[in-house]
Amino acid sequence: MSKKKHLIYSFKYAFQGIASAFKTERNMKIHVTAVVLVTIAGLFFKISKIEWMICIILFGMVISLELANTAIETTVDIAMPEKNEKAKLAKDIAAGAVLVCAFISVIIGGMIFVPKICIFFTNML
Repeated sequence: MSKKKHLIYSFKYAFQGIASAFKTERNMKIHVTAVVLVTIAGLFFKISKIEWMICIILFGMVISLELANTAIETTVDIAMPEKNEKAKLAKDIAAGAVLVCAFISVIIGGMIFVPKICIFFTNML
């Protein structure tokens, strides 16, 4: 197989993985919904280029970490189908990493959007 074909298949499999995670993982759907809502809010409030870059970096971090968490959970489930405390710990830590990233993203999102929301409602009065 040529390197070009191999690269095309790599992208194909990566997109299949993303689609599979979106179809099967509730939290991925939540994260993607948050991306859509923040994007709509960003368009509505006309956030700056820097604010867009921050949001896009955070989108990528949370979605990527959720994908990695899903991969870790799937791998642990295959390796350890029966209950095991260390397997549970690995899955819990991976989920915790996503939670920390999502929580920090919410804080930064608040720093970007809360002042804009306050100005919006102040101007309505």
